[in-house]
Amino acid sequence: MDRSAGFVSVGVGYEVRGGRARCVRKAVETIDVAILGASGYTGAELLRMLAVHPKAKIAAMTADRSAGKPIGEVFPQYGFGSQFAQSLPDLVKVAEVEDWSKYDLIFCCLPHATTQEIISGIPLETTKVVDLSADFRLSNIDTYTAWYGEHKAPYLQKEAVYGLVEHKRDEVRDARLVANPGCYPTAAQLALIPLLKNKSISSTDIIIDAKSGATGAGRSAKVGTLFCEVSDGMHAYGIAQHRHAPEIEQGLSEVTGEDVLVNFTPHLIPMNRGILETIFVKTSESPGALRQQLIEAYEDEPFVHVLPEGVSPHTRHVRGSNHCVMNVFPDRLPGRAIIVSVIDNVVKGASGQAIQNMNVMMGFDETMGLEGQPFFP
Repeated sequence: MDRSAGFVSVGVGYEVRGGRARCVRKAVETIDVAILGASGYTGAELLRMLAVHPKAKIAAMTADRSAGKPIGEVFPQYGFGSQFAQSLPDLVKVAEVEDWSKYDLIFCCLPHATTQEIISGIPLETTKVVDLSADFRLSNIDTYTAWYGEHKAPYLQKEAVYGLVEHKRDEVRDARLVANPGCYPTAAQLALIPLLKNKSISSTDIIIDAKSGATGAGRSAKVGTLFCEVSDGMHAYGIAQHRHAPEIEQGLSEVTGEDVLVNFTPHLIPMNRGILETIFVKTSESPGALRQQLIEAYEDEPFVHVLPEGVSPHTRHVRGSNHCVMNVFPDRLPGRAIIVSVIDNVVKGASGQAIQNMNVMMGFDETMGLEGQPFFP
């Protein structure tokens, strides 16, 4: 599978084919990127990974409450005297960015419902966008409104491409606006899409028991993520009403051609990063057959892996990396199987996947800047 177009897009023009704008590219050595909302966890992770990306230069960073500060005052780990640290611009307010067209690509790491108006002012003819919020993930405006409230740029919804690269690579390659998938939906969809596509599991009986580290709640101060609230315990939250449920259902429904509903329950556990999803499915096939289907679906993918038979995925297998690791196990109940899927919520579930999308959009090798191995211990 070809993951590199052999050139770099700088958004110099577009032509329309089949109702969608396609980019006209030219080769350049590097691109200038901006990070909006650079003071959060996803912004910090983008900085960490872009530091080793040979084709991307960070040309602007915004953080309204930290405007005017060097990034080293917000994240001391980026304040040392390295060449990378010295090259970073000071933080500014979003309103102080005067010319969006100066940047080849913008990462939007802003809270939900705040990105829409900003992106509506960005010239997508010259500047591409990877949005890490939920603002453009749901293609149905009514569904978005029901879960998030009024959408302030609905005309851009048709422009947005859902950036689950392993299943949307061609669409992402030609996109100007990519909606970076949510963390829980990434782990769930990567495990389920191939099996639903093969009609190997029931689409009406899917239970997802998901657990996430505290970074999934963002960096803002909240009582529920204080140390004493999280340490030495775990709890379910958003029961039957978590906003990632419709995002998961959208992706699975697209594959099956029918409305899919899932039983999805997330839990907060006392660790910094990582997601583990235990997924219970009904099937007429053996767990071994399901496992083989996943192996075949992802055998050419650099970031999705099926472990040897009987080996359980751990979050430590992927911590700090852009990998998703999964496996299939027999259930004690006849006609059922258990799938376990793990990712790092801040990397494959956010910033790493965003860079993967950038690489595809700009014609870079898809793994560029993402080759780092998991942290251990």
